[in-house]
Amino acid sequence: MVEKTFKVIAETGIHARPATLLVQAAGKFDSEINLEHKGKKVNLKSIMGVMSLGVGKDAEITISAEGSDEQDALNTLEETLTKEGLAE
Repeated sequence: MVEKTFKVIAETGIHARPATLLVQAAGKFDSEINLEHKGKKVNLKSIMGVMSLGVGKDAEITISAEGSDEQDALNTLEETLTKEGLAE
């Protein structure tokens, strides 16, 4: 399993549009991918799960991946977060 913690820098947090981008990116991988915020963990391939976390600006989130392509998955999600200006 691999995981990395990020700080959300987007003014609006992770709302519908960025959540959709993350879910789409996660969906390309076979690994189990989770997003954790304030002790609550959800499947990052579930838009409803991601939205239910209510991740706002300055929040700390942890993305974890476990499976055959876990490192590729984490790298792609990190790239998505930074490229879209969502987190660092």
